[in-house]
Amino acid sequence: MNTSAHFDTRPDKSSTGWTLVFIAWLIATVSTLGALFLGEVMGYTPCLLCWYQRIAMFPLALVLAAGLLPFDPRVTRYALPLALAGLGLALFHLALIAGWIPESIKPCQQDVPCSDVVVVWLGFVTIPLLSVLAFATIVGLLLVTHIKGSK
Repeated sequence: MNTSAHFDTRPDKSSTGWTLVFIAWLIATVSTLGALFLGEVMGYTPCLLCWYQRIAMFPLALVLAAGLLPFDPRVTRYALPLALAGLGLALFHLALIAGWIPESIKPCQQDVPCSDVVVVWLGFVTIPLLSVLAFATIVGLLLVTHIKGSK
């Protein structure tokens, strides 16, 4: 009697993809809750660029959750455009705060100025920097999920 069984120890592509999308969902959810906390609890009024970034981030939490249960690797098709748009907006916002964008193309001339830095943690961490990091991480995770799923 053959007692040796063959077990495949290679990682499952779908479980790796699920984990990556789960981490992306976690980042989107924490970012969404953080933005709501800063606006609704702390009373900070978001500027126009912050609103646009919220428009990209908030649906990501829902779209990524829908792609997790049951896992659908095609979720990257729907989530990646939102994450890329958000990343572009966040990078523009960060460049605006850094002074790399000329005064003439500043989008927030009325209401809350987009170039104002409201919160600074540890001397350099701003809300636009956190937004760039969140969107860039989500984009990276989704790209890796897409590439691994297509192999």
